[in-house]
Amino acid sequence: MFKRMLKWTLGLVLVAVVVLAVFLTNLIWFRPWSLNLFYDKIFAELIFSEPELLTQIGLVEQFGFTSHNGKLSDESPAHQQKIFDRWKKNLTQLREYPLEKQTPSQKLSTHVLGWFLERQVEGEKWQWHNYPVNQLFGVQNEFPSFMATTHRLLNRKDCDYYVMRLDALPKKFNQLLEGLKVREEKKILPPRFVVEKVLIEMNGFVATPVSENILATSFKKRAAKIDKLTDADLADLQKRVERSITDKVYPSYQKLIAYFQEIESKTTTDDGVWKLPDGDAFYAYALRENTTTMMKPNEVHDLGLREVARIEAEMRTILDANGFANTPIGQAMDKLAKDPRFLYSNDDKGRAEALAEYKRLIDTAMEKSKQLFATLPKAKLEVQRTPEFKEATSAGAYYNAGSQDGTRPGIFFANLRDMNEVPKWSMPTLAYHEGVPGHHFQISIAQELTGLPQFRKNIPFTAYAEGWALYCEWLAKQAGWYEGDQFGDLGRLRDELFRAVRLVVDTGIHAKRWTREQAISYMREKTGMGEKEITSEIERYIVMPGQACAYKIGMLKIQELRARSQQELGDNFSEKEFHDVVLKNGALPLEILEEQVNDYIQRKKA
Repeated sequence: MFKRMLKWTLGLVLVAVVVLAVFLTNLIWFRPWSLNLFYDKIFAELIFSEPELLTQIGLVEQFGFTSHNGKLSDESPAHQQKIFDRWKKNLTQLREYPLEKQTPSQKLSTHVLGWFLERQVEGEKWQWHNYPVNQLFGVQNEFPSFMATTHRLLNRKDCDYYVMRLDALPKKFNQLLEGLKVREEKKILPPRFVVEKVLIEMNGFVATPVSENILATSFKKRAAKIDKLTDADLADLQKRVERSITDKVYPSYQKLIAYFQEIESKTTTDDGVWKLPDGDAFYAYALRENTTTMMKPNEVHDLGLREVARIEAEMRTILDANGFANTPIGQAMDKLAKDPRFLYSNDDKGRAEALAEYKRLIDTAMEKSKQLFATLPKAKLEVQRTPEFKEATSAGAYYNAGSQDGTRPGIFFANLRDMNEVPKWSMPTLAYHEGVPGHHFQISIAQELTGLPQFRKNIPFTAYAEGWALYCEWLAKQAGWYEGDQFGDLGRLRDELFRAVRLVVDTGIHAKRWTREQAISYMREKTGMGEKEITSEIERYIVMPGQACAYKIGMLKIQELRARSQQELGDNFSEKEFHDVVLKNGALPLEILEEQVNDYIQRKKA
C-alpha cells in the first residue's frame, strides 16, 4: 500500500514538474496564455536584466532574493541592442491579445504599455543620439550617489555586495567607453562645455583621498548602524572598501578621464541637437516622447512665449504693490534674491536652518493635504542635502523615490552649494513640487497601488510626473497655502515663469539654433535667477533635449482637465475624486490621461 501511495505521489510530483516546466517555458520564451502574466513578464524581463534598477525598486528583497545587489547593470552596446530587440518582440506579442476579450483595467494597461513600447521601438533609430556622460548625469556621478544612498546596507551580506559592486566598476566603465566610441564614429560628440565640466568633476573625484571619498565615508557611516557587526568586522570591511576604491574605482575613472581629454579638441561650441545627424527629426521625436503630445517645436515655442507674457502680468501686479513699480521683472527678482531679509547665512549653520525649514514646510503640507486628497501615501519622506561631490552641476533640488518594500523612504534632495541661491521665498514652491504633494505623492501612491501590473506602478512619463508636480505648485495657491505670503506667491510665479521660459529656450536651442549664451541671457532677463543657477539649467536642457518642455505642457493639460471636470460636473465636482482619477492609475501619457478624465466625467454624469 505504501509503495503504491509513494508511486502515485511521485507521479503527481512528476506531472507538477512537467506542468511547471511547460508554464515557465511558455512564460519566458513565448507569449504567455494570460495577458496579466504577459504584463508581469515584460516587467520582470526589464528589472531582472538591470540589477541597479532592481535595487532601486526594492521589490524582491522581501522574498529573499538579494544576489542582484552585488552586480551592476550592463552598459554595453550589445546589451542596448538586446533591449531594443526585446521591445520589438514585446510590442508584437502585445498586439496578439484581442482587445474585445480584455477587462477595462486590462484595456487601459494594454493602451499604456502599447504607447510606451511604440515610443521605445521608434527610439531605436535614435539610440546613439545622446550624451551618456555629461555634467548632470551618467555613470561617473550616478554610481557614487547610487552606492551612497540606494545600495542596501542592512546586514553583513549587503556589505559584501557593496565591495562586489565596487570591484565590478572597471567592466561597466569599459562597456560605457565602447558605446562612447560608437557615438564618436557616428560624429555624435557632446558640446565642449560638457567635456570640460565632466573632466573637472571626475578629476576632483579621483583627487579626493580614498578615505574621504563618498564611497568610503558613506559606507563607514551606514555600516556602523548594522547590528551584529563587531568593531573588527567594521574595520576589515572598511579596509576592503578602500582597497577597491584604490585598485578598481579610481583606475576606471582615470581611463574615462583619458578618453575625454582625447576627444576634447574634436568637440564644438554648437550646443543644439540640430547639429547631429538628422537632428531636427530627432528633436521632434524627443518632444513627442517627453511631452506625450503631438506638439511641434514651433507650437511649443509659441506656447512658451504666450505663457511668459501671461505670468509676467501676474508678477507685475505683486511687484508694483511692493515697491518695484518701475523695475523690470528680472531685475526686481534679482534684487529680491539678494535681499538679506530672505537669505540664510552662507555656511553650515545656514544650511542646517534651510533643511529644517524644508522639513517644516513638508510636514505642514502633509497635514494640509488631508483636505485635498482622498488618498495619501504610506511612504515616508526625508529631506537631505544634495551630496556635495555633485552639487556644482546638480539642479536646485530633486526627488529620489523610496523602495516598494518600505525599507527606504522617499528623499527630497536640496542643493545647498551656495545659500545665496536659496532665497526663503523660493522654498515653499520647491517643497511642494519635489515633496508634498508633488513627486512624493504621485510616485509613492503609484508604488502602493494594488491590483495593477507592476509596470503601471513604475513606468515613467515625464509630462505626467513633472506636470503633476507643477500642478501641485498651483494647487497650493488655490488651497490658500500662500495666504499672507506675497513674496512666497511671487516665488511660485517666478518658478512657473521659469517653466514657461523653458519652452522658449529648449526649442530655441534645439530647433532655432540659439547659442548657449543666448539662452542664458533670455532666461536671466526674464526670471532674474542667479547666473550660476541659470547656466546649470540651460546646460541641462542641452544634454536632455525636450525634457524641460514636459513640465509646463503637463501642468496645462492637468489644469485643463480639472477645469473641464468642474464645468461639466458643476456642484458634483469633487477635488478629492479628481485627484484620485489622476493619481490612481499610475503614470499615463497625457493623451491617455485625457481619455480617463473624460470617462470619469461621463460616469459621474450617469
